Amino acid sequence: MGQAPERVTGARRTDAGWSLLVDLTELERIPSTTSVLATYRLDVDEEGFLVGYERLRRFVRGATD
Repeated sequence: MGQAPERVTGARRTDAGWSLLVDLTELERIPSTTSVLATYRLDVDEEGFLVGYERLRRFVRGATD
């Protein structure tokens, strides 16, 4: 993936390590409120190595749930 996370929005302990929800900027736009972000679920093992990921949703930065 290679992007720096905007924020971590969730963390859950699993039998194999951790499951994290992370928001990343996928498309930078001007103004920044129109940039496209995505929420990914990252699965990491006990040592912090990435073992899987999945994009859950995409949204515009200025949108609210």
